[in-house]
Amino acid sequence: MKARQVYPALLAIAAILMMVSCTPSVTMTTYKNPNDNSTISKVVVMPLFDKIENIKPFEQSVNAYFNSKGLKSIGSLDFLSPAVKYPIADIKRKCDSLGADAIIVFIYQGTDKTETYVPQTTYVTGGFGGYWGGGYWGGGFYGSPYYAGVVSTGGYWAATRVVNLKASVYTHASKEPLWSAEIRVTDPKYVDEAAMNIARNVYSSWQSSGLLKSRVK
Repeated sequence: MKARQVYPALLAIAAILMMVSCTPSVTMTTYKNPNDNSTISKVVVMPLFDKIENIKPFEQSVNAYFNSKGLKSIGSLDFLSPAVKYPIADIKRKCDSLGADAIIVFIYQGTDKTETYVPQTTYVTGGFGGYWGGGYWGGGFYGSPYYAGVVSTGGYWAATRVVNLKASVYTHASKEPLWSAEIRVTDPKYVDEAAMNIARNVYSSWQSSGLLKSRVK
């Protein structure tokens, strides 16, 4: 009897854990400069965020993903001090000295917050009996339900956060961005996790747009 009562509760707990463990979704609107035919073989990742505790994990995750794909990548914190305001010319010289042919700049553009009401939903759970011991299926496995329970979900206000970022890629060929994107990240919980998903989307866009040199896989 105890097992019959506990099982519906376990189902509800499992459903909650699945919702909590979902990774944040990332959507992008991209633009490729038709007048710039540059390609990327080594990129500098430069998040222009206010807090260093956000910059570091963001850079590390983006670099890790790019490098795992064969695209050489380096973070700005590896050669620039966050306490110094560098002239643009100095940043370009430093990037040139590293052999980078592109810089991707990320700019935070605010967070949108919305609330929606999730109405309560009640449903009955049930299962079929069966023999789990002795190394075989048997007994009433195809018989009538031997347990049933009531599970209720909803009946609460759910808040949604959407973080907005602007990404731009600059190369030697033009003062205008080679590529840019408006990025929306829904309900991010961890900077590194969100950055990894962003990097995956950015890389996919570069690949489909022909921005990666042929030797990069």
